[in-house]
Formats: sequence, C-alpha cells, structure tokens
Amino acid sequence: MAEYKLEVTTGDLQHAGTWDHIFVTLFGTEGQSERMKLDNFGFDFTTGTTGSYILKTSSSLGKLLLVKVEKDPFLFLPEDEWYVSKIVVTTPEGDAMLFPCYRWISRGELVELRGGKAMKGFEEDHPLLFEHRKNELMLKKNFYQWKTIAEGLVHISHLDNVSDLPAEIRFSKSKTTEAADEKKITGIELKIKGLLGSNEKWENIEDMKKIFWFKKTTLSEYVAEHWKEDDFYGYQFLNGVNPTMIKRCSELPPNFPVTEDMVKPFLEEGSSLKKEMKKGNIFLYDQKKMDGITPRDNNGETLHVTAGLGLFYMNPANKLMPIAIQLHQQPSEQNPIFLPSDSETDWLLAKMFLKNADCLDHQAVHHLMNTHYFAEVFALAALRSFSAMHPLYKLLIPHFRYTLYVNIAGRKSLFGLDGPMSISSLGHEGLTELMRRSLSETTYSSLCLPENITARGLESIPNFYYRDDGVKLWNIINSFVTAVVEHFYPSDSEVQKDTELQEWISEIFTHGFLGNKDSGIPADFHTVEEVIKFITMVIYTTTAQHASVNSGQYNYYSWVPNGSLLLHKSPPTTKGQSSMETILEALPDVGDTVSFAAMTWLLSTTFTDFVPLGAYPEERFDEPVLKQMMKEFQAELSYLSEAITQRNSQLDVPYTYLNPTEIENSIAI
Repeated sequence: MAEYKLEVTTGDLQHAGTWDHIFVTLFGTEGQSERMKLDNFGFDFTTGTTGSYILKTSSSLGKLLLVKVEKDPFLFLPEDEWYVSKIVVTTPEGDAMLFPCYRWISRGELVELRGGKAMKGFEEDHPLLFEHRKNELMLKKNFYQWKTIAEGLVHISHLDNVSDLPAEIRFSKSKTTEAADEKKITGIELKIKGLLGSNEKWENIEDMKKIFWFKKTTLSEYVAEHWKEDDFYGYQFLNGVNPTMIKRCSELPPNFPVTEDMVKPFLEEGSSLKKEMKKGNIFLYDQKKMDGITPRDNNGETLHVTAGLGLFYMNPANKLMPIAIQLHQQPSEQNPIFLPSDSETDWLLAKMFLKNADCLDHQAVHHLMNTHYFAEVFALAALRSFSAMHPLYKLLIPHFRYTLYVNIAGRKSLFGLDGPMSISSLGHEGLTELMRRSLSETTYSSLCLPENITARGLESIPNFYYRDDGVKLWNIINSFVTAVVEHFYPSDSEVQKDTELQEWISEIFTHGFLGNKDSGIPADFHTVEEVIKFITMVIYTTTAQHASVNSGQYNYYSWVPNGSLLLHKSPPTTKGQSSMETILEALPDVGDTVSFAAMTWLLSTTFTDFVPLGAYPEERFDEPVLKQMMKEFQAELSYLSEAITQRNSQLDVPYTYLNPTEIENSIAI
C-alpha cells in the first residue's frame, strides 16, 4: 500500500471557494490511482484555505505525471466556479511535486494539471505527457485566434466581449466591483453638479478646479497652478506622461526657420543658437508624422490638429525651456513662429496646440499601441504557442495578467462611439491613421529604452528622471531575465530547436509588426542573447514603460488646459489677435472636459488586487534556483525603490512613476 499526501489550495480571490464535490485521479509512469473524492470533516475548499488529503494506492505509481481534477454538483445548488491555486503532492518516497493551476474550474469540467519542473517541448520523455502537451496547444490555438482591427495596424484577439474570455483571464470579482463602483460614483457626482453631457462653454478657467469634490492629488493641484509656466511646460516633455518625443538638435530642420535673432533673448547672455546647439543644449519636438491627417467632423465644426515643431533650450539653471513653436510643418506668413516674447495668450495658445498634438500622439501611439496593443500581441502569441509547462510561459504569464480583458473592454469604452478617444480632435479614424503611420516607423531599437535614449541624444540631459529610473529598471530586469534564460538555455542550440519559442517570436513578428523586416524585430531566434534581449523588452514594456505613460494621467491631464485631447477654434495664424476669451473658446465644452478628466482618473486608479513589479504570488516554478532568482530580483528592485524615494524627497515635483513599488506587474488597467 502506498500513500500520497495532497495539499489543495483554494485561491484567496473573492468567491474562490466551492460547495461542489471534487475528485482527483493521479497518473504516473507505473499506472494511475482510483478516482477519489476529496472530503474532510467540515467545509472543504473555502476561500484562501489549504486542505490536506490522503490518497492510497496498492503500489507506487512511479514518477508522477498528471493530476486530473473533476468538479461535480452538490445537491441542486447553482454553479459556483472554484479557483484552484495549486496542488502539492507528496509521494510515498517523500518527494513533493508542485502542480500549478491558477484558474477557475467549472462544474462538469475536467482539468489535467502538469507538475514538476518547467520543461521545453523537445524535452518531453513520456508518451502521455507528449500527447497532453500536443492536445493543450491544439485547444489553445483553436480558442485564441487573431483578428485584423484595421489595415496596417497590429492584429488583436478575435474576441469582442470580455465575457468570452476564460474566467482566470478576466478581472477578479473584486476588481470588477471596484471599477464599476468607481465609474458609478464618478458619474453620479458629475450628474449632480450638472456637468456630465453639458454643452456649455467654461466661463472661467478657475471653475475647472471644482469638477471633483475629492479627486485631487498633490501633483494635479500643482499642475493647475503652474501649467502656464514655461519651465514646467518643458519639464513635462522629460518627466510628464509622454517623455518619449524630444531629441537633441544639432541642426534645425529646413522647414523650421528659427533665426538667431528670434531666440537670442531666451539664451544665456552672450551665447547664440549655434553655440548652444554645439554644446548640446538645444532640443527638438517634431510631430511631422501627424501632418495631413484629417481631424474628425464635430457636428459641422471644422476641428484642427497641428503637426507642429517645438524648440527647447536647457538653460544654465538646468531647466528645459520652450523657446520657439511653429504649429504646422510648412513655414508661411500664416504659420508664424511663436516666441516667449509674444503676448501671453498668443504664446499660451501655441503651447496648447502643440500639447494637443502631443496628447493625441501619447494616447494613441505611446500608450495604446506601444504598450497595450504590443502587450496583447506578446500575450496572445504566448497563449497560442507555449505550453503551460514551458519555462518562458511560466516567466512571462504574470506580466500578461488582465491584458486581454483590459484591451477588449477598452476598445468599447474608450474607442467606442462616444468614448473619450472618439470625441478627440482626430476621432477614431484619425487616431487609427496616426497609429498606422507610427507602426510603419516603429523599430525594435525604439522599444529598447537604452537604445532609444542614445538614439535621441539624451544620455546626459540633466533632470531626466524617466531616463535615470528607466535605464536602471531595464538593467535590473535584464539581469533577472539573463539568469532565468541562461538556466533553461545553456547553449544557442537549445534556442534553435525550441519550436514553441520559435513559434512565439514568429507570431509576434507576423501579427505585431506585420512582417516588417525593417523594424528590426526578429522573425526567429538564433542565440540565447537574442532571447534575453527580447524578453527584457517584453517585460519592460508591459510593466515599467506602461507605468511611465499611464500612471500620471490624472496628475497631468485632469487639468484639461494643461493637455487636452480636443481643442476648438483654429490655431492662431497671426500674432496679437488673442485673449483669455480665445483660450476659453478653444478649450473643450464642460461635458467633454469632465469626460476626459473622469477617464484619466479611472486609468490612474490603483485597485486592491494590485501586484507590484517583481512580485509573483502565483507559484508556477517548482525549482528552488528559480525562486532564489526571484528573491534577488525583488531585492534589487527594493534597493532602487529606496533610492528613488530618497531622491524624490528633495524634488519640488517628485517623479514616482518608475518607482518599482508603484509599477504594476502587468498592464492591468
């Protein structure tokens, strides 16, 4: 007689427990057990508990291969899905084997769990496991499929409704409830105040401070007070929500005819534009990719989007100052170059229209496409290509938590007919064209932060906290990924013969980057080094990069004059014709303003099931060496967090978005 001890852990998610009957069958190299009901005295399988059970067999089953779990109804109670975290089986020989689950099991469903160490496909050494893996991949490929959302854009999941997703990929019940409550409470407040849906124009900018009673942050209030100031305007292009656009300027573009006399008053005394360029103190913002995109029709009103250029100067006080703005690509008498010496409202309007284009680019390209949509590609390819036993699936899947759910839901709520993105200046069609153009220009190098910084010539610009924190994070993630990948791939040949890995990168190349070889994205992997770099980019994109372009949205965009997705009026074509009345007329009406502000609040909210970068609450790896690597990863992140917190304590405007404790481990909102 042989005894197997089973420890069955029910997750601590809301409503994870079940009243139903649970049966298990063990499969080993020497046979299988009888189907046994798991039943102790009292209540089994309550939320957040681990139950211990003894399963007896006439003899040892040999090496354990699978645990089959079945869930049958209890009396006539309605269905209650059961969330199983893991099952640990201790054999008669004293070996404890982990069988990760981390999914919901429905009534009548049969689930077969693989246990033991992570294993690549070509390492399978038993017919039962080989067949199990083949069937698993076939089922996943049938379920998770690709769809084209628009020509020239990344491909997405074919599922249109979040209810079609498996329960473990949907929001947790607690997050669903919290998000719904947040939307409801926000909507009620705005309705009570008569703001929601209002077509009225703002009579006074100060009235915008009264949009919400309690939704305020220290930084959102700071922005409302300092948004007109040039040094704060420049600061945002380094450390705001879109720190991805400016680059060092050593020579002016021919279509941006800024003269020495124009900007000399704003440079260090005795200096010149040419000298400052040579010193590396001049920076360019160029929105040329937006040129020619048709804005949406706004009930007969012609909207305008300016594909502008901005020139910035890093002054001796180490403040990045805007010194010239041209609102359209082609210079002309009707397209003057605006300067800080112009009237206050002329200069303010020029900054607002440049920032409007930046907001559109930020939301559509740097936020939606470059993090959300790429993450969906990485995740969908992984779900289709990797077995749950594959080491890289175990490494990556925590960084894809909620991503499909968020994207499927967001395509309706944000990009739907009346969604905030669709009522922006460009509208759905214009933003789609902007993403299409951007994807055709996206390179692998641009997605790798250290290379991106070098290409933009920003290695030494001072007070660039996005770069400082981001590069350190990139290196920490890279060290962790290096340790994990080299453990499982001791040689390049291991990479080359891993068909699941090769299929994963092939699907990403095809569906994410549309087979564009000029992007530099690999179509296959040849070396361990290539795998390390790519996975570092994937994890960085789905964690740190998303945090950098998402988490500060309420801080910087809730005060809509500082950055709006929608502006009315024509951009100024002559100087000296504007007033504060012009500013108010250009801003969105009351209803659109509060819609944008409410969107940024929800996108910046942290929910109670937040998982920080480097935390892996789901125990997927059974190898002690992997658990040690995770501890070392977490320790390095902790050291960086302490350093960032210390630095921020000395800053008037703290940069918190890349503090590891503030970064979610996946794109979860």
